[in-house]
Amino acid sequence: MSFINPLSDEGKQIVREDGGDLDRIFDVNDDIIDAVNSITAQEISDDAYIPKSYVDLVIKRVEWYVDKKSDPKYNHKKYAFLFYPEIAKFDVIAFYILCQAVGIKYGPNSRESRAVSELQGQIIENRLEELYERDRLEIVEKIMNTLIVQDRIKWTSLADLLSSKKISLQDLVLKDGNVILDQEDFMEYFGDVVKLQQPERMYNVFIGNRIKELIMIKMIMQNTENYIKNVHEIAGREVEPNATLLKIAEEVADALSKEIRYYGGGDGGGDVEASPLNVEKFPPCIRKALDGIKSGGRNEVIVLFLTPFLSYARLYPSVFMRNTTLKVSDVDADLKITQNEILPMIYDSADRCSPPLFDDQPQEKININAKLGFGMNDNLNLQHEGETTWYTPMSCEKVKLNMPNLCKPDKTCKGITNPLSYYNRKMREK
Repeated sequence: MSFINPLSDEGKQIVREDGGDLDRIFDVNDDIIDAVNSITAQEISDDAYIPKSYVDLVIKRVEWYVDKKSDPKYNHKKYAFLFYPEIAKFDVIAFYILCQAVGIKYGPNSRESRAVSELQGQIIENRLEELYERDRLEIVEKIMNTLIVQDRIKWTSLADLLSSKKISLQDLVLKDGNVILDQEDFMEYFGDVVKLQQPERMYNVFIGNRIKELIMIKMIMQNTENYIKNVHEIAGREVEPNATLLKIAEEVADALSKEIRYYGGGDGGGDVEASPLNVEKFPPCIRKALDGIKSGGRNEVIVLFLTPFLSYARLYPSVFMRNTTLKVSDVDADLKITQNEILPMIYDSADRCSPPLFDDQPQEKININAKLGFGMNDNLNLQHEGETTWYTPMSCEKVKLNMPNLCKPDKTCKGITNPLSYYNRKMREK
């Protein structure tokens, strides 16, 4: 059970018995090496694929998360060992080392904390996929019974998951404030309604094991974040943080920083490195928007058109080529580029509008934050990232349809389908 939920009583017992000596976690551990080598699905052609210590195992977990998310040449066999129970004991200890390192140095609401939570959720999903269906159902049932002890689950008991947007009420089947998970409860409440529609099938459609797994995974992710927060609070009362864990935290941050190196353009040929914006390479429509809108449509141009373009052009110009969804902090970890380079350009354009956009509609600053993925909030804060989606740049077709006054094509526009593709093409010419 600890292989799925390291924060279980079983997982805590493993740490108490085998994970207490931080001075030796950098040492070569033959037991870890032997366990990984015993997994037939694991690629061992390169010695670098094999973790040789607990710290190696910690970093391999992070590298898997980064590679799977952003490497087009991701090789699952390099990380196959992460999904086999032969490493369960070592993996549990590595999980605690990772959480403690991030908790001490970076704390909750950091990019690193969020990455650890997401990493754990994705590892659980992949480990469940390796199980036979019968074993999968059994392990989910056992873990759910430890996570939720009451017979009837009130939706209010999932308040942490709801407030952190890990689940929404739309994911759940509710009756009289209770979350319906078991088939017996479903039949009790809704049997008369679905009796003519194959009740068992209807249960599997609306709930089944899918919702149980979703809640289980999200609860473990939330508990992981809570544990990191607790570690951070305890560390704040210490005279000096543990130097070993601080060193590991820096290695974790370094591994995460390699998530995106270059972000290519969209219309064929070569990568475009993420770099400071070059206004001379902007398409005519963007340059016109930067000058401010002198008539109607200020909101749409500044919020829906300019904000996505400037943010992706600066941080992730290869979005259409890579087709990988990222958050702003994945490519701007401390949000300094966004706050110091991108937002000022957006605000300057808003001020050039007639009348200045924020003079009569100051709420549009909140809408700009929302389009960057930070929810309907006054400030950019990692705690709120993910509450909304980071909007991708509007296509040329939509610009022509909704903002025809901006569309004044030049010769480079031929064959271009998105203003961001224009920018990438021009940047490759330099």
